[in-house]
Amino acid sequence: MPDGTQALMDARTGSPARPIAHAEVEVLIIGTGFSGIGLATMLRRSGRHSFLMLERAWSIGGTWRDNTYPGAACDIQSHLYSYSFRPNPEWSHLYATQAEILAYLQQISDEEELAPHIVFGAEVLEANWDDERRRWIVKTDSGEYVAKALVSAAGHLSDPTLPDIPGLDRFGGKLFHSARWDSSHRWEQQRVGVIGTGASAIQIVPELAKSAAQVTVFQRTAPYIVPRKEYEYSKAEQRMFARLPGTAQAIRDDLFWDNEARFPQRRGVPAFIDQITKVSLAHLEAQVADPDLRERLTPHYAIGCKRILISNDYYPALCQANVELNTDGIERITPGAVETRTGREIDLDLLVVATGFEATDLPIAHRIVGRDNHLLSDHWSDGGRAFACTTVTRFPNFFVMLGPNTGLGAGSMIYMVETQIAYICEAIDYLLERDADIEPDPEAEEEYVESIHARSVGSVWLSGGCHSWYVHPGSGRLTALWPDFMSQFRAENGHFNPEHYLVSVANT
Repeated sequence: MPDGTQALMDARTGSPARPIAHAEVEVLIIGTGFSGIGLATMLRRSGRHSFLMLERAWSIGGTWRDNTYPGAACDIQSHLYSYSFRPNPEWSHLYATQAEILAYLQQISDEEELAPHIVFGAEVLEANWDDERRRWIVKTDSGEYVAKALVSAAGHLSDPTLPDIPGLDRFGGKLFHSARWDSSHRWEQQRVGVIGTGASAIQIVPELAKSAAQVTVFQRTAPYIVPRKEYEYSKAEQRMFARLPGTAQAIRDDLFWDNEARFPQRRGVPAFIDQITKVSLAHLEAQVADPDLRERLTPHYAIGCKRILISNDYYPALCQANVELNTDGIERITPGAVETRTGREIDLDLLVVATGFEATDLPIAHRIVGRDNHLLSDHWSDGGRAFACTTVTRFPNFFVMLGPNTGLGAGSMIYMVETQIAYICEAIDYLLERDADIEPDPEAEEEYVESIHARSVGSVWLSGGCHSWYVHPGSGRLTALWPDFMSQFRAENGHFNPEHYLVSVANT
């Protein structure tokens, strides 16, 4: 920073907070989503205060700040999709809404006093490891920062991806990605198109259908959908959770093991595959009477190959008179319409692109440079790879959260986040107490990555007959998901062990 100070902004209001006195800290964290907020909380609780969080936006929240589309909610149960060290007795429903989750993160930031550690409007432009200084030099659009350790908590659902469709950039109506929703735009009585049928789209479509003149859903691949078993917690139950935390913990435990029990579906165990397939197809049959529509909504790949979605109102929305499911395929987009491969032109006023995120080629990887000018994106050219899914050879004192092989086909990402928090905190203690630099031994990283690949062979993700972002398009390897139980992830990656690392200390 030019003058050694950087004004902070309060996490909720955007008002000025006290300045940072020094640009050099022990730990720099990129991002303020669940990963960054959780790690910062545990660092501060352990007595470490020399850390900063670099946030490119002007408020915290990550995915739950950015995804404000109508109907946005979590598809993992609230008591499980939250920190074990910050239980929330006030969840209103079994599945929390976007606003409720964001408020939960804001409350934690306030009560854990994280605001003084956050630099807003600080997008990381480049992060370089300096061998001579044994420090990370991080350049942002708000200044330069230096740290002994660098943590990427940018996540894999932070940068939207747009489909490669001719004419998309020439559409003359209103267009935005589902993760960049324009709340000022009114779609009532408009002709709306939605590209995509993933987790966001199936929440958006029922909301649009309530007041749009016409909604056209452009489907490339039909998803498997199962019922959403919603439940509203009463005030009495919320008081019980607050007074008797063990009751909420018992719910969390039950939810965890219920999710663990679904993992065999992903391993392709026939009995489990048949069971969940019957549930999904029965849900479709019960909600869609028209045989032609039902056929077009029937997936033709093994369940679990793509993400299994939950919804009670998506199929009914598609049955409304003002909603059309189009499966012809998109040929091009004109200034006022979508032209399908059958030659039909569908006039639109608004086009919503719900096509996911840059999950396999993380943009942040193109900005992080390790030893010998080794670019992280080059290291990951055949797909993300990391030892313990957290550290990368040739990148000293660097940690990545929710990076390679940390996604889940079923279960709570927060459980994975907490596992990585424990690992990273122990590793940071180790390197700071010894003034050491650590990076995984290349052989250890290779053996670890191969063990993950071996476990993924035969899973529905690789042999289920579908294409998904879980699999790297170049290598054909499963690089986004963890191909085992959540509990096994913690058993393998819950504690730092220097035995697998190259450790260097000053003057040695």
